[in-house]
Amino acid sequence: MLISNVLRKLDMQDLMVFVAVYEQSSVTGVSETLCVSQSTVSYCLKKLRTGFQDELFIHTRTGMRPTYKATSMYSHVLRILESINLCHSGVPAFDPTHQAVTFNLCAPEYFELLILPRLLKGFDYADLPVTVNVQKLEADIPVDELRDGSLDLVICFGPNFHRSHADLQSQVLLEDELVCVFDKRATPPTQARFSLQSFVERRHVFPTPWTSDSNMVDGWLARQARKRQIAARSNSYSAALKMITGTDFILTLPRRIQALLANEAVFNHCEAPAGLPGFTLDMQWSQASDQDSAQAWLREQVVKVCAEPGLL
Repeated sequence: MLISNVLRKLDMQDLMVFVAVYEQSSVTGVSETLCVSQSTVSYCLKKLRTGFQDELFIHTRTGMRPTYKATSMYSHVLRILESINLCHSGVPAFDPTHQAVTFNLCAPEYFELLILPRLLKGFDYADLPVTVNVQKLEADIPVDELRDGSLDLVICFGPNFHRSHADLQSQVLLEDELVCVFDKRATPPTQARFSLQSFVERRHVFPTPWTSDSNMVDGWLARQARKRQIAARSNSYSAALKMITGTDFILTLPRRIQALLANEAVFNHCEAPAGLPGFTLDMQWSQASDQDSAQAWLREQVVKVCAEPGLL
């Protein structure tokens, strides 16, 4: 932030005039160098003097001589202009068409079902030599692997399902909510939304697409001093859907997964009990890789897929 509102009126041309006058000591020479009129140079000097509350340059027989303040400012103004040039040119962008690249991710099944297929189709359509390796998400963020570079990116759930680390960057990709799925032949709920009581009275199949000691549903029920009945646990959403077929069991799924996998010819669904919170899908990466052009490119591709209007 600027410490003076007067400074907000300055622009790049003013700073260029400052440097040119400092180096050439001549308004006429600056006018020719910058291809502007002498009146424009004079106007820029007036703005600079007002902004920095100093004469900056004094007219002498031998030309414009900088004041002490102008001399102390010179190197800083040079760096400002250099930084602007760097912002324009930027760091070299990663071009996946020039070399094969492999990215190592840690992610839950949710990411593999919803986002990774779209990501890979995009790579294939553009004929990019990109390989993506995914390992299963555990209870804790694999922070050491992110730090040492063996992992490029972690996709995880939020908010606050994992311990935070000050040296990791994080971004929310999308939001989702939970719904209850059951076989069409099963006893339907009496209303469009399960009550908390009817929810805990039914038997449940519990999918564990990521390894964790706790989960969204049971953590919330524990805070309500309630507990559900688990009939079976599965390693995937698809297997869990198979397990409830032909039974009265219910399955609590993310809405996007339900829309993707729960065939409407076989399954019905209804709203989860009021108060059951939704969740976010987040990505985390190390600060050390923040400026890595290849990893920045990958993160951009993931964000683009999650922003697509066609995503369930």
